[in-house]
Amino acid sequence: MADDRRYTTSQLVEMLQRCNIRPSVQRVAVLSYVANGSKHPAAEEIYASLSQTFYSLSRTTVYNSLHILAEKGLVRELEIESGCIRYDMAPQPPHSHFVCRNCGRIADMPMPEGIAAIIMPEYSVDCVDVFLKGFCPDCRKLKRQPITNISTI
Repeated sequence: MADDRRYTTSQLVEMLQRCNIRPSVQRVAVLSYVANGSKHPAAEEIYASLSQTFYSLSRTTVYNSLHILAEKGLVRELEIESGCIRYDMAPQPPHSHFVCRNCGRIADMPMPEGIAAIIMPEYSVDCVDVFLKGFCPDCRKLKRQPITNISTI
């Protein structure tokens, strides 16, 4: 589960090299965006953000980088909303994701270790995706305000 850990550039380069991925500046930037953020970004979000710094960055480079990072097990692809792939760091303890129905925020939620083995002991499970939906604490507070105050937001 995502914690407050920040990965340095040298740590990211080492992760790429361990997976036999050439650590280009663009790949390090894409991995850093996923690893050091808490947004579970989609490829277009990554491109929009990084293209502000890397003017020659192409969408193809972002998509290709994400593809190889997922293929080598550094990031996980999450399809929380139908048709929208989001990315999360792969080397993390098992966790689920909470999606706020109001603001769209995605938050990591703890999940018991070995839950798949408990639920389905006769299967060999290599991936568990659990998505919870509802209202985040901030949006719940907003819903409790009188309706007249909501229109001023």
